[in-house]
Amino acid sequence: MPQNPASRPVTTKNVRAPRPGPGQLPRGLRPVSAADEAGTPILVRQTRGGVVESVHRGHVVEVGSDGAVRRSLGDPNVLVNLRSAVKPFGLVALVEAGGIEEFDLTGPELAMMAGSHSGEDLHVRTLQGIFRRAGLSQTLLGCGSEGAPLDTLTAQRLARDGEKPGPLRHMCSGQHTSILLLCKVNGLPPEEYWAYDHPVQRLYSATVARAFATSAELLTLSTDSCGVPTYAFPLHEIARAYALLADPEAIPTRDSRSSLAPALVRIRDAMMANPEFVAGSRDRLDSAAMKVLPGRLVAKGGAEGLRGFGVLPSEGRPAASGIAIKIEDGGGFDRAQSAASVEVLRQIGLLDQPSLKALARFHRPPAYDPRGERVGEAVAEFELVPVGELI
Repeated sequence: MPQNPASRPVTTKNVRAPRPGPGQLPRGLRPVSAADEAGTPILVRQTRGGVVESVHRGHVVEVGSDGAVRRSLGDPNVLVNLRSAVKPFGLVALVEAGGIEEFDLTGPELAMMAGSHSGEDLHVRTLQGIFRRAGLSQTLLGCGSEGAPLDTLTAQRLARDGEKPGPLRHMCSGQHTSILLLCKVNGLPPEEYWAYDHPVQRLYSATVARAFATSAELLTLSTDSCGVPTYAFPLHEIARAYALLADPEAIPTRDSRSSLAPALVRIRDAMMANPEFVAGSRDRLDSAAMKVLPGRLVAKGGAEGLRGFGVLPSEGRPAASGIAIKIEDGGGFDRAQSAASVEVLRQIGLLDQPSLKALARFHRPPAYDPRGERVGEAVAEFELVPVGELI
């Protein structure tokens, strides 16, 4: 009986390099276009003095671990790039290759490689420890330092001290570090590890393809801002992947993705136990949401207004689900993505009043004048209705 390519053991011999470029989209899928935007629901309004200054349209979908769509607003089939939301799934390649044991990786280190950190000192020290133990040079990092660090206080301190941030402070340096470790554990050359046709990228792409029940040859690729490939999927498939991340052991054994479960459990647990290493200790929604909902939520954002949530089973929620949110204009300086994300968690019943209060600065991101007076805010206004209730 022929073997499903999505379930084959991944090696550098049985994975062909995916072809970059837009290519043709799978039947039934489409990219966001100007013609589509008028029909896309408004998720967030930016207000000032009672006046709506701008609006942010987008899409939301919740999918159960069984693949059934539970709630949806907008178009669940819209095709979007995963960007940094891919990191927990790509990290599976290193875990399956024995990287945790080979490099004695800790929970915080795994969380950093699955996350997009803020470039704080605790993140830099953690990555430096990995490079020392692995015997790798930090000069191999190809992520650059554009926009680093994300943490405002750290950036201010570096500027005051005249210190130029290096690649370790870049939000994607954890992911790049994991790829360098994957090179080393497989005996692959680390030079130009970011290239589409590098053997390590073939391994990484094949692992991502397995998480989405497809093959590497069918992936739609482009290049992320940090220089490595990224992958496009319909929004409901991203939500499904995050449902699997929330409860990997619920994957049926007949499903080719069941082989991912042991690695996904370790990655999920590391992220939930170390939320400040997934994003940061200050003003990062992924970290704040996981702290407010310990053991119940795994969160990872991506660029251009994308966020994935994995909601674990709990009392009153017998099965896991995944949520994917996409803001079409990219998120309005992150305000729209933050406001919509917290509102979704509220509407699905995950946040009580104390939890909602703890996330208030993300739920209604404020705008201030030069004197620190609050003069505006982003307000999420939409109704995420269960699919069974749609007429």
